[in-house]
Amino acid sequence: MDVTEKFEKKLQRADTDFTKLPDGDVEPSLFRRGPYALTAFSRIIKPQEKEVEYLDFLDKVDVKDIVKALKEPSDDAKLTTVELIDKYGYNPETHTVVTYDKYILEMHRITGPKNNSDPDGKPAVLLLHGIFMSSADWIILGPGKALGYILADAGYDVWIGNVRGNTYCRKHLNSAINEKDFWSFSWHEIGSRDLPAMIDFILEKTGNRKIFYIGHSQGTTNFFVMASELPEYNDKIISMHALAPVAYCQHMTSPPLRFLSMIDHQLSLVTKFFGMYELRLTKEFYNKFTSKFCAENSILQPLCSNLLFMISGFNPSQMNMTLLPTILGHTPAGASVKQTLHYSQLMKKNYFRQYDYGFSGNLKKYGRLSPPDYDLSLITTPVILHYSANDWLAHIKDVESLYKELGNPVAKIRVPLNEFNHLDFLWAKDANTLLYEKILGFMSLYEKETII
Repeated sequence: MDVTEKFEKKLQRADTDFTKLPDGDVEPSLFRRGPYALTAFSRIIKPQEKEVEYLDFLDKVDVKDIVKALKEPSDDAKLTTVELIDKYGYNPETHTVVTYDKYILEMHRITGPKNNSDPDGKPAVLLLHGIFMSSADWIILGPGKALGYILADAGYDVWIGNVRGNTYCRKHLNSAINEKDFWSFSWHEIGSRDLPAMIDFILEKTGNRKIFYIGHSQGTTNFFVMASELPEYNDKIISMHALAPVAYCQHMTSPPLRFLSMIDHQLSLVTKFFGMYELRLTKEFYNKFTSKFCAENSILQPLCSNLLFMISGFNPSQMNMTLLPTILGHTPAGASVKQTLHYSQLMKKNYFRQYDYGFSGNLKKYGRLSPPDYDLSLITTPVILHYSANDWLAHIKDVESLYKELGNPVAKIRVPLNEFNHLDFLWAKDANTLLYEKILGFMSLYEKETII
């Protein structure tokens, strides 16, 4: 029996065991569907392609028998972030930032609508995306709905970050760097290296003394890492607005991530054996999924939405189905295996700590048997947490643990819609009235600290 066969048998056993997980706050029927749901995330790893095959069960579907006429994806699915910003009447800029470990990052900027595009005198705000995402996710909803545009209309100088490994940040100053070394990072490196580099660049470019910060999901994790490991950066942030904040992860209820936490050690061994360091979808899958299965008038539209919601929670009432092809044109945008494994480690116990390399690896890396915890009490930036009841990645109990540990928590605000989920913070139809208006209200309270 080869390694691949052994791994698949482990996956099959894990599928069976998965249905025995405690239900917690999640509808039990979702767990009873676990083996079917998990098939989408746990198929055979093909070593010759060095890719994880997601959703290969779709190959069994005869599209011709189900859909007679398929609509092509929106043109917006094929445009870059800068092209989208320009298309919808705003002034875009592209900036290159280099981290001290030589990763080349691309940042995008909205200086304002084209009739008010001068950024001088405007308070600056940095938006940072979650795992598998990019700068595009802050503008996909379009003018008047997407947070990036809403902030620009409100008179802010909007900077949108991208982190190492995503669509816009796959370069390194060392052109000879090998794949293993390039992808050898988790969200710890993003928080301790990428984010400080972005902040320093913005401050230098604008001349401002401080900026606002808004993060979603991993974008919040990155901030908590930076502000605790490099506490001097607290003085560079006016206020931090955490959307779906992720630090403590013990109560995560996402079925796929729960599953990964059960096999993270085996997965780490297998990915190393096959030389897999990046998590990405195959080109063939992407083309099929976006151009056929997720066309607006496809009968499989509910399936497409469920694949997204399977990770983050279900709320089809807030998902504009016509935007789904555009969303899938930009997401997933790339991430390292190590980023996902780091989160899976945190799901085992109630802690927020650095990457666990095992006893010998920890001794070499940290000089101790276990990884050090992040000291959240060192975060003195005013922090406002925005969370929801239907978030499978940022559970209410984990958000409460985070809130208690922060050095300067200002508020913990629950979105007033029980169905609101992890992705709704970016793409919900009513995100503006449910969430964004509150964010702008808090920012206006702190705005006087911006440029002095």
